[in-house]
Amino acid sequence: MDPKAPTVLELCDIRLIRDEQHLVNIPNLTIRQGAPTLIMGPNGAGKSLLLRLMHGLISPTQGRVDFDTDVQQAMVFQRPVLLRRSVAGNIDFVLKAHRIPRAVRKDRVNALLRMADLIPKARQSARTLSGGEQQRLALVRALALKPKILFLDEPTASLDPSATHAIEALIRQANDAGTKIIMVTHDPGQASRLGGEIVFLHKGQVLEQTGVSDFLTEPKSTAAKHYLAGGLLF
Repeated sequence: MDPKAPTVLELCDIRLIRDEQHLVNIPNLTIRQGAPTLIMGPNGAGKSLLLRLMHGLISPTQGRVDFDTDVQQAMVFQRPVLLRRSVAGNIDFVLKAHRIPRAVRKDRVNALLRMADLIPKARQSARTLSGGEQQRLALVRALALKPKILFLDEPTASLDPSATHAIEALIRQANDAGTKIIMVTHDPGQASRLGGEIVFLHKGQVLEQTGVSDFLTEPKSTAAKHYLAGGLLF
């Protein structure tokens, strides 16, 4: 990641403590504009908690997350959360809630459905789509307001290779359009395909922040070496 690229967000002295357990402890973490930032680490490392802290879904026990107050951001979860509406209606609802004019909404909905290859299913109930189709809909719905930051929590974890490929294509399109992608993944292959940088988390602490290729070929921390080798971490 270019150290001269604009800062998207910065974590300052972040701690998350629950039941006297330090779940996240990050003195400083700077995320910059550019290629995707991929958060990796073993189960229980605090990856999803970190994503939620960044997005503001949970508040830290201590510290702060700094970013421009007017930054539009969105999040997509591992399991899509869709409204009891049509495929098109799910996107239109978001635009209408933000008072986007009807004429603009129609064109934007169609463009996003085309992007997700869902035009033929525009009037179908969103909850009757396949898992991969639901995730594509959730992703383009999150992009409806053209967010500057898009948080993704293992969006392909339960999908087959074909559906995963389609989601990764949408992620690349969003990144190319200027949306900063911050994503949790367990898949080194996916990390390699998407590029960018890795933030490696273990026991709630950032042990490495480096380019994907460097991380996958020459991890610096012992924990990362064990993780990539498929070993257990305690």
